[in-house]
Amino acid sequence: MIKNKRALPAIIVSLLILAQSVAAQDTAKTTRHAFSLQQTVDYGMKNATQVKNALLDIAIQQQTNREITAAALPQLNGNVTGTHYFNIPVTSLPNFIGPATYQVLVDEAVKNGNGQTITFPQGGFGNIAAQFGVPWTVGAGVDFSQILFDGQVFVGLQARSTAMDLASKTAALTSEQIKANIQKVYYQLVVGEKQLGSIQANIDRFDKLLHDTKEIYKNGFAEKLDVDKVQVQLNNLNTEKQKVLNQLSAGNAGLKFLINMPQRDTLLLTDSLTEEEIKKDLLDGTYSYADRKDIQVLTAAAKLNSYNVKRYQLSRIPTIAAFASYSKNAQRQTFDFFGKGDWFTTSLIGVKLSVPIFDGFARRAKIQNAKLTLEKSNNNVEQAKQNMDYEVTTIRDRMKTSILTLDNQKQNIQLAEDVYNNTKKKYEQGLGSNQEIYTAQTELKVAQNNYYGALFDAISAKIDYLKATGKL
Repeated sequence: MIKNKRALPAIIVSLLILAQSVAAQDTAKTTRHAFSLQQTVDYGMKNATQVKNALLDIAIQQQTNREITAAALPQLNGNVTGTHYFNIPVTSLPNFIGPATYQVLVDEAVKNGNGQTITFPQGGFGNIAAQFGVPWTVGAGVDFSQILFDGQVFVGLQARSTAMDLASKTAALTSEQIKANIQKVYYQLVVGEKQLGSIQANIDRFDKLLHDTKEIYKNGFAEKLDVDKVQVQLNNLNTEKQKVLNQLSAGNAGLKFLINMPQRDTLLLTDSLTEEEIKKDLLDGTYSYADRKDIQVLTAAAKLNSYNVKRYQLSRIPTIAAFASYSKNAQRQTFDFFGKGDWFTTSLIGVKLSVPIFDGFARRAKIQNAKLTLEKSNNNVEQAKQNMDYEVTTIRDRMKTSILTLDNQKQNIQLAEDVYNNTKKKYEQGLGSNQEIYTAQTELKVAQNNYYGALFDAISAKIDYLKATGKL
């Protein structure tokens, strides 16, 4: 669209490639959109996939916070169990019957069949294999627990708002990046439309020049070669116009892809771009670190990491929890639990104190790890502040250079137009050659391309400056 390579940033190139993947559309009814820049941005903020996912991240964090809150609330669980033993468990018990029986026999001096007095067996009496229980058992109960004190849970509750703040600021950073891209692509298309107008004006000039040259040729004051040269120039201009039209079409598709608009829809851009708009509120020298979205994200992340340190530190102290249980149990020889029969009640209430004693220094390692992570987060915040200072300084200089270049290129266009018009008059009066016209036209095209390149560079620099100062 714009000859100057700087006017075709990498973003539009990638968008054009991505747009090709969605070029195949069905024949459903199309929608016509005539959007200003703000309307285009608003549409993108509502429909862009990255923005949608960022908002979903906020919703995900809300549910995560509810999980954290749930840990501090009472926990109530019901349970029902049923058991059938195909083989009732056997318990081996010391033989407590044999010693008592032999004691009587010994005391009474009873003799055995051989006439010998019965005595205690030398090998002892062994064990008795006994079955305890019944084949069928059923139980139902309710368990209750409540954390009375747990430092880690309380820190988690304190960190909920910071976690939500981090998710919100991350979403805002994503939106800002997409907004900057939308504005750059939008203005690139606007500049392309302006350039297309200049190309059409050049075509109109050469149409008239071709007509005039043909008339001069008919009157014998020009050669056929002169007519052919003008025709060649006109053909080149028409080819250039078609290329720009193709680039505008591809850029329009890229913009629709960026804001997640169906490719079958029609998108018309209604805003224009003037030098006054570029210079409006130019280079407000004040800025604050707190306005930068990336610094806000890093600051929130550092605060969240500080809670992580506190959480592991509080894991050293005891935790207290209350618990209670109530259950009913029944045992039957057959599966008959809905008729008559006893159900036995078991109930309890208690408090549990858990005291950390030694965990192989794992807790200390976690605390140190969390502290080091927090230190890295703080370093990232400081680095981001220095980066902001650097970006603001360099982009401010770039902006000044862009404005100066824009003013110079505007003057060059005016001068080139004056040269072309004067050269054409001389040619029509027979005082100049058509070669001079070609040279003047070439210089005019160069001046126009340089101007439109400078125009886009200036608006792009302003967008980057607003983004760098957190005012986009």
